[in-house]
Amino acid sequence: MHRKALEKAEKRALERGASLELSKVFKVLGDTTRVKILSALSERELCVHDLAILLGISQSAVSHQLRKLKDARIVKFRKKGREIFYSLDDEHVEKLLEMGIEHVEEE
Repeated sequence: MHRKALEKAEKRALERGASLELSKVFKVLGDTTRVKILSALSERELCVHDLAILLGISQSAVSHQLRKLKDARIVKFRKKGREIFYSLDDEHVEKLLEMGIEHVEEE
């Protein structure tokens, strides 16, 4: 019985590359400013200027955090004229954010 459980655990274990990528995602999510940005983007697409106003921080600080989120494939962007609008990369990010909120709000 022990052997079967071990074999099952080995099949479920993440490969080294996937483990590293997942740890990078969680590391990027480990910052309150970035979590606030994601929360705002979960409501709607926003530009740097709007995010700066919402969060009460400089546009350069927002841009710095967005770069980290973009590099981790957590947010994506689209250009409209001279403005750049950011949104969550996909439904997985939205689910991850929702699940995290549910987890911390549980008693």
